[in-house]
Amino acid sequence: MARRGLDALDGRMLRLLRDRPREGLLEIARQLGVARGTLQARLDRLAGAGVVTGFGPDVDVAALGHVVEAFTTFEVDQPAREAITAHLRGVPQILEARVVTGPGDIWCRIAGTSNQHVQQVIDRVLEVPGVRRSTTVIALSAVIPYRVQPLVDEVAGLAGEPDSRRG
Repeated sequence: MARRGLDALDGRMLRLLRDRPREGLLEIARQLGVARGTLQARLDRLAGAGVVTGFGPDVDVAALGHVVEAFTTFEVDQPAREAITAHLRGVPQILEARVVTGPGDIWCRIAGTSNQHVQQVIDRVLEVPGVRRSTTVIALSAVIPYRVQPLVDEVAGLAGEPDSRRG
């Protein structure tokens, strides 16, 4: 087993599940040369350990009309952080929020239909008591979209194996 309980079979399984999410476990087990029960047990173990966190479809927010992606940091009064976080959860355009170090206290990924829409989302957050100011950058393009498979491959000892999506 590699670090964190991932071995090469786990890595290959996760790669196939990522590449072919609609394919059945029986077919993936066949491609990997293992029994379906073995594959299911490994998947259950990884899900139980919190390594696998979801099985839902990936959604492109730009295809939903939210073509502007912004990264905003909010400087906040620390005692108000819990209430601010609760407010952020209620804003659908906030795709992600994290407490960070350095300039700003809470970092948010915001999806908007336009720059003006992003500004409206930010203004809505700035109205919350305890939020002092914001700093925003607009993403122009994604040169490396969010990904985890290269890290999974490294942890599972598959870093040199070809990725079927690059193939």
